[in-house]
Amino acid sequence: MTGSGETAIWPAEIRLSSSRTVLHVEFDNGDAVELSAELLRVESPSAEVQGHGAGQKTTPSGKQAVTISRVEPVGNYAIRLVFSDGHDTGIYSWDLLYDYGQRQTQLMADYIDRLDAAGQSRS
Repeated sequence: MTGSGETAIWPAEIRLSSSRTVLHVEFDNGDAVELSAELLRVESPSAEVQGHGAGQKTTPSGKQAVTISRVEPVGNYAIRLVFSDGHDTGIYSWDLLYDYGQRQTQLMADYIDRLDAAGQSRS
């Protein structure tokens, strides 16, 4: 973020794959990311997933086949994703999408580890 409260990174293009399983985001700095619907769903910035404080994060299971039903703009700073399982409360800022794109391998590995520890699965 810049000191003026504006987002430092802006999307140049946001596109949903025809299968609705991948969100393609190209940023104005030339970076592009492809984020799976599963990752975006299980790392939703919503209180339902992240909780309201430290240590309250949940690990949704069975989201491997989830798709993105709709992408809705939220002001000029974010999008809301509506998923095929009905989840629609996460607001994904440009900075968050960029961050998830940079860390998606680690985020998925951590997610799978949490599922394994809980005896749950992706499917």
